[in-house]
Formats: sequence, C-alpha cells, structure tokens
Amino acid sequence: MSLLVAAAAIAFLLAVAGARSLALLGFGLAGLAATAAALWWALARHGLLRVLAATLAALLPLAVLLHYAAVGLLWATLLTLGLWGLALLTGRAALSADGRPGGPQHHEAPAPTAPFLVMNPRSGGGKVGRFHLADRARALGAEVAVLDPAHPQDVAELARRAVVDGADLLGVAGGDGTQALVARVAAQHDVPFMVISAGTRNHFALDLGLDRNDPSTCLDALTDGVELRVDLGFIADRVFVNNASFGVYAEVVQSAEYRDDKVRTILQRLPDLLTHHTGPRLTVRAGNTIIDAPQAVLISNNPYQLGDPAGMGRRPQLDTGVLGVVGVTVDNAAQAASLLRGRHGRGLTALTADEVVVDADAPEIAVGVDGEALLLPTPVTCRIAPGALRVRVPRHRPGVPRAKPPTDWRALGRLALGHETTDGVTPTGRQATQPGRHSRAAPGCRAGPATETHRLSCG
Repeated sequence: MSLLVAAAAIAFLLAVAGARSLALLGFGLAGLAATAAALWWALARHGLLRVLAATLAALLPLAVLLHYAAVGLLWATLLTLGLWGLALLTGRAALSADGRPGGPQHHEAPAPTAPFLVMNPRSGGGKVGRFHLADRARALGAEVAVLDPAHPQDVAELARRAVVDGADLLGVAGGDGTQALVARVAAQHDVPFMVISAGTRNHFALDLGLDRNDPSTCLDALTDGVELRVDLGFIADRVFVNNASFGVYAEVVQSAEYRDDKVRTILQRLPDLLTHHTGPRLTVRAGNTIIDAPQAVLISNNPYQLGDPAGMGRRPQLDTGVLGVVGVTVDNAAQAASLLRGRHGRGLTALTADEVVVDADAPEIAVGVDGEALLLPTPVTCRIAPGALRVRVPRHRPGVPRAKPPTDWRALGRLALGHETTDGVTPTGRQATQPGRHSRAAPGCRAGPATETHRLSCG
C-alpha cells in the first residue's frame, strides 16, 4: 500500500502539472529553506532585525501557498502532500509491524522484605499526597521517608543509612534528579531500585514502561514485581539516569532570571550564545569523532529515538551499554536551513560512544544534569556503566513502545517483494542487516566501544 500510494502521489502531480511539477517542488523547497533561515535570524538577532526576520518567517509559507493558488494548483499540491503523508505512515507501519513492547528483558526476583522509599511531596504538583502514596506504601510494608520542603535533607545519605539498617530495596517518588541520587546508592550496594512516577515529566519512568498517569500502580512492584538490569550514566562522579546537556540550554537555565521569566530570558540570551559572542566554546570528543564548537550537546544514558518524530524524548532501550550523543552546530542561516535534511543535515551529528569528553576554553561550564543546573570544571568526562542498576518494576505495566524505524524505501521494496520480513529475517532464515542496530555481546563477552558515527537513524 505504501509503495502504491507513493507512486499515485507522483503520478497524480505529473498528470495535473506536467513539466511544471518540478518547478512547483523546487519553489516549495526553496520557501521551506528560506523560512528556516529566517527563523535562525529571528533567534540569533536582537531588535529590529529579529522582528523583520520573524515577520519574514511567517510570510514565506503564506507566499508559497498563494503562488500555488495563483497558478491553480493549490488543491493538487495539498492532495499530493496528503497522499505522500499517507505513504509515509503506511510505510512506517509496515516496517514496524512487530508491535511487541521494547525495553530490557525482565527476570524473576524475590519480593523485598524491608523496602525503603523516599517521597517528595512537592514533586509533580503534589502527586504524593493526591494519590496517597505514603499511606499505600506503608500498608504494603515499606518504610517511607517523606521529605520536608522547609528543611532540605541529604537524600543520598538517607538512602545509605537505610541500607546500613537493612533495607533490601530503595525507591523514590520524585523527580529524575532525586531518582539519580538514590539510584547511585542502590547501584553501589547492589540492591534493587524502584521508581514511582510522581515527578513532573517522569522521563525515566516512561523509558522503564511505567504508568505515568497513576503513580500508585508503581507500588505493585513491592508485591508482584520483576527486575530489569539497566545502564547508568556518569558525569564526573555524578550519576544521571536521563541526560546531561551542554551549551545553549545549560547556559540559559543558569540565569537567575530564568525561573521568573523563561521566554524573555531565552530570547535575550539566545543571540549571543548562538553566535558565540558569549559562553564558552565547546569541543566534544566521542571515540574517533570530534564535534567542534557546537551550540548545543545532549549526552544521554542510552540513545534517544531520533528516527521517530513522534517518539522524540524516548529511549527504546536502557541496556545498550552506550551513551547517545547529539550535537547541533549552526553558525549561519545556510546551516540552519540544512537541518531540514534531517540525518543528512550538516549541522547535526548523532552518534554513540561509551565515553565522551566535553572540553571548553573556560575553567568551568554550565551543565544541565537530569534537569538540575550545575557548574562543572573542564574537561567534563561522561561515561556509561552497563547493567549497573537493578530496577524493580510491576509485572503488569504499560511497557515501552517499540521504536518505529525511519521510512526506508529500499527496505519497503524488499518487504513488498517478500525478500525480508518485519523482524529482519529473510525467507531463507538468514538474519538481515538492519541500519542503526547495535549488536549485543554474548554472555561472558565484552562489547567493544561504539565509536562509529550514526546519523538520525541510530537508536
């Protein structure tokens, strides 16, 4: 169906517009590139130039549509785009027909006898109180420490003391930053860790396949749970369960004004940061790859699902044993426009590595670690500890949606002709090669560092 609809879209445009179809396509692509360039100017300039660029970015798409209408082909263009969108949707559905949940494999483990849970009553707008998490956990036999917002406590020290007192499980109902602090203690003492999705965004809970709408369901892990082995990211001597960001975002959130007026602070700081007039100049070394002077860098505990726009911000796996690295380098409007090419854009680099070093022409740099703003001395080393954390999750949970692959027309052609099935096995039984897929080391083997650069199809 995907191939037929794609052919129909091309045939329809040729039948209606004839030779003009190429000119229409070129005009539309030029308008899109010019819009991206105007957006760059709007972000990278102050004052009147920003206003003019933002106005241009709003008017250019309208001008393209008016041109199509003037030549009487607006309806044909819109219908062609609709058909092409349908071809992409059906193609991705065909390539990801195996809908089984992703994520690490679980295994059976005895239920904890002395669980210790830390709960932050302010997280997620008060989810701990709204869902009666402390009372429910105590009813299941857990010891619960509810933090007092008026008297800050050392969460890691609470967890260490609990282990000394005999706790055989550590858990957190709170944000990702608090989870990272307790997760490090759990990994050091090899006790299971439990996540209760009571934070605001719950990124780690999402990638563990937990229910983010009802955090009380996470407590089922105390009585009917299974264990996963997942990786932990380290930045210097600090653990991160999600990611560490450098560059523009990290610099902006360091501002004292950011919390009071986010939008205004971003608009004021962005031009100088994007054009390197302020802020340190970064250099990123990941294996054999060097990213010079990127404006933004994101290093994640396992790669994000960059090939699926609908799944951005998700990690299909938490046990690949590699860090995900995404760097954005945009020095001019032409590079901003090239980002529209996705994985082929000159300003975008996506790769994986087991260690990443971020250096700068400054003694310390701003870093956002699991949403917390920090200043760290340079160079900053990030590494991954494969399988370092035992995580206890409910046996019955929503699960992690399997990553949808990017639309690969050659793969669709092979699939349509019966040369390859959706699980990558050919009719002869031979395993087919899949781009962007990392092999896992067999038990007892050690996988070598992943240093090959992967574009947006990785993860």
